[in-house]
Amino acid sequence: SSMNADLESFVPLTFARRGVQRLATTRAVAHDTTFLVGLSRAFYWKSLLDTGVMKSGSEIAKNEGLHHSVVNEIMRLTLLAPDIITLLMSGTQPRRLNLMWFQRNRLPVDLHAQRAIIDGFK
Repeated sequence: SSMNADLESFVPLTFARRGVQRLATTRAVAHDTTFLVGLSRAFYWKSLLDTGVMKSGSEIAKNEGLHHSVVNEIMRLTLLAPDIITLLMSGTQPRRLNLMWFQRNRLPVDLHAQRAIIDGFK
């Protein structure tokens, strides 16, 4: 009977995963997992700074074994307009708009200017 319990908990997960895959192919959704990991790290690092757990981006970089410029580039993602973050999290962003693009290009802090740049990709 414990085997049946295992099957019952496994089956819904299988259906849910297939449903997501089907959605991804019909609506051309493409989640950029590298970007999503970068975004989550950026907000995590920001929380470390905001709470005083870490004193600087350089301290985070040392702790993570990264070059300080990488930490600073990725932390800039926390300045993105909320609707741009939603676009990227939903997987409906222009394909060229990836983590490497954000690391190599500084987006303005002004949210309207950010949106104009993002619209230029479409």
